[in-house]
Amino acid sequence: MNDSGRVLALDVGTKTIGLAISDPARRMVFPLRTVARRSVVKDTEEIARVCLSQGITQLVVGLPLTLDGGEARSAHLARQVGEALAARTGLPHAFVDERFSTVEAERRLREAGAPADRRKAVIDQYAAVVILEDWITARGPSAAG
Repeated sequence: MNDSGRVLALDVGTKTIGLAISDPARRMVFPLRTVARRSVVKDTEEIARVCLSQGITQLVVGLPLTLDGGEARSAHLARQVGEALAARTGLPHAFVDERFSTVEAERRLREAGAPADRRKAVIDQYAAVVILEDWITARGPSAAG
């Protein structure tokens, strides 16, 4: 298992996919962009180009689980996109529980004083930041190099 290199996190929704990226040492995480959803195939192609241009070595996909830990339709969509992207790129991938990532992202943006229109434009990217931070934290300090 490779514990270094840039990681790309995805917050997959029905209308958009938020992307966040780590630095190569996996110590810092940054919002990257929001992709407007079109289809699994088109979304996968677009994000695969991002992976190539950014030197991504690992994918992390947020799974929007239900409060009881089950998978509803949105989690199946996230799995579908994650599996298709991993197959397209050959990159290792992980799925992580992202039940409260959007709530946390909204809280952070409000605390930073971001106006409502700005929050709406970047919320998915910041949810992906939360997903990636959680994944990095769960792996522990030795995984960051």
